[in-house]
Amino acid sequence: MSTALDRLKNLTAKISSYEVARKENMAALESLYHALGVDEKVPEFADLFEFKAMNLAGISLADDTLGTPHEGKYVQIIAITYDREAKVRNKNSSLAYFGRAEKLESSQRDAVVAFVLRWRFEKSFRTLEHYHTLLQRF
Repeated sequence: MSTALDRLKNLTAKISSYEVARKENMAALESLYHALGVDEKVPEFADLFEFKAMNLAGISLADDTLGTPHEGKYVQIIAITYDREAKVRNKNSSLAYFGRAEKLESSQRDAVVAFVLRWRFEKSFRTLEHYHTLLQRF
């Protein structure tokens, strides 16, 4: 059975590895943001995280088929905004368009998938921080 000190050391190591991974993720995400042309639709990198969610059309994000192009579909990075006051609350916006899925080079397809996954990774940290802050009020 491990001691409290061993458990604390393991927890500290895990937290620091997450912070390193998060920092590396942000650098890679910003690079992809420019490389994929998302900066044309969202000029400020920080504004990417104002979106409620991000999805991908034309390429699978499912675990068992990750990165597989959908034949006959068009590849787009889709950002989703939510406006509580609007009549139609959810709005989809195309951040980048890449043409037919089966014609996209594998390196660009991988970059598109990586962009969406990296955005979701960072967004999950920001959501976690948000709820942590809310819980501190109690």
